[in-house]
Amino acid sequence: MEKWTLHWLEASGSLAEFRRELTDEFAAAYEAIACLMLPPRLDVLIQRLPGETIAEMGLVGRAFRSSMFSMTLDPDNPNFLSSLRTGALRRHVIHEVHHCLRMGGPGYGWTLGEALVSEGLAGQFVRHLLGSDPEPWERAIACADLSSPAVGRQALESRYYDHNEWFFGFGDKPKWLGYSLGYQMVGRWLASRGEVDVSTWVNVPATDIIAIALEDGLVSAQS
Repeated sequence: MEKWTLHWLEASGSLAEFRRELTDEFAAAYEAIACLMLPPRLDVLIQRLPGETIAEMGLVGRAFRSSMFSMTLDPDNPNFLSSLRTGALRRHVIHEVHHCLRMGGPGYGWTLGEALVSEGLAGQFVRHLLGSDPEPWERAIACADLSSPAVGRQALESRYYDHNEWFFGFGDKPKWLGYSLGYQMVGRWLASRGEVDVSTWVNVPATDIIAIALEDGLVSAQS
């Protein structure tokens, strides 16, 4: 794990009792990525913040730029130990690393469509490396419910969308709709492509994936 520097931010709470297990999980994520590509050089901020994570997991990641992401942990959450010991943390790390990789290429994106693609790519990248099932947010909306267009072209191209509404259910949209939709969009693109090389996993234009979703009727060409 020579290209990653783990920074333990413990002013808000100690993680000493979990540090070895956490370090092992980061190392396992690093090795999984190294099987496909040279891992990027990264700073990783690790902090303990009670009540500030995904309730179902006891952790949450956030990518800031191509060279840094954070992992926030809540050992007081009843789901934390399961996430640490059954692979959820490892998957989250890989998800955030893909965001960092994409931020170093075309970027996460500014429009709703670009955000859907970036989240879908990160989720499918985890599945590709680990052979894991979709996360709860990636299967929150059943495929059958996504078979009719969930969003139109005008919304996809908008820079003024509400990210919290689309991805976290703040407002009229179902919780985690954006994650489920993005995961399906990228899944259909992958099915149309077959083998995908390392560069494409990171740098594919969002428009390529949206074009397949339009062809399949997953998103609408109408406004």
